[in-house]
Amino acid sequence: MALHRKAQALLDLNPDIAVVSECARPDILKKRGAEAWLEAEPVWIGDNPNKGLGIFTFNSYTALLRDEYHRALKYIAPVRIVGPVDFNLLAVWAQNASGGNHRKHQLGPLRRALSIYGDFLNSGDTIVAGDLNNNVIWDKPGWRINHKVMVDKLDQLGLISAYHAATGEAQGAETIPTHYWRDRKKEGPTYHIDYVFVPDTWLPGIRHLSVGTFEDWCGSGLSDHVPILVEIETLCFTQPKRS
Repeated sequence: MALHRKAQALLDLNPDIAVVSECARPDILKKRGAEAWLEAEPVWIGDNPNKGLGIFTFNSYTALLRDEYHRALKYIAPVRIVGPVDFNLLAVWAQNASGGNHRKHQLGPLRRALSIYGDFLNSGDTIVAGDLNNNVIWDKPGWRINHKVMVDKLDQLGLISAYHAATGEAQGAETIPTHYWRDRKKEGPTYHIDYVFVPDTWLPGIRHLSVGTFEDWCGSGLSDHVPILVEIETLCFTQPKRS
């Protein structure tokens, strides 16, 4: 939250596209000084005006929320990105149930979104990115919300996690966390739950991938998440966390 006081940290990443969870509505951000750094009108979805999902664009890129946006999936946005490189973006802030029995029986919002937005996902090059709030370390036999099922479904769509492709690490064996949960301490508890899935044909174009450090983001008090920054040829895509 409070993206208005963390904007410089976002701008320092020099992103083309940024997906930000838990940020205020654009009109509220503008009243708090965002007019000074907003280059294009952001896409924003959610019910709470101070805590939604925002997609921000820079460097001649623009974002447009597609008409097929399904409001029941209120924190998953099908967005068309137009600029030096045109592509689709499914921006995600997954609101997964935390209770065991709920997680066992529910599909989860992203899995439902992959079905609902099938035509959108297949209409061109697509990135799926954001806070998926999941990891295979929590998978249980027979659970419908298992992360491995989601990874496999994305793989069938030709979408690969940029982090795992760049590092060679397996799902669930990530050495760099994206979330410093609860205590916001470097020693834990920590998890890797934020992802950028890109077309497999784009993998050779990845020029740089990095994950923000605890010191810069959590230790400094900015957030309990750190950003994943992916640079693909002329496209610089960042998934900075928690406004």
